[in-house]
Amino acid sequence: MGREMSVQSEISNKLQAFFSPSHLDVVNESHMHNVPPNSETHFNVVVVAAIFDGKRSVARHQMIYKLLAEEIAGPVHALALHTYTVTEWQERNASVPVSPDCLGGSQ
Repeated sequence: MGREMSVQSEISNKLQAFFSPSHLDVVNESHMHNVPPNSETHFNVVVVAAIFDGKRSVARHQMIYKLLAEEIAGPVHALALHTYTVTEWQERNASVPVSPDCLGGSQ
């Protein structure tokens, strides 16, 4: 019997295989939200890849949504995407915006 792979690992593996990124971060931020312990529902993703050259942000995000359609239709509730070309990543000094704390949906 095989062990199921975590949602975070599935996302990482798919992004790595498709984009061959020079930098990839897939961070499970579910603990910052009003979800049960050990949930895998909220992710912050950084992808730096040459394939993004000449593509606008919306097109980059659409590529990821298509690739991760199964996860988005299932366990993933929120996906913060930060997509950069290698040059853009260097210009940003390899930094991304920090995710805000969850307000619990009440505010």
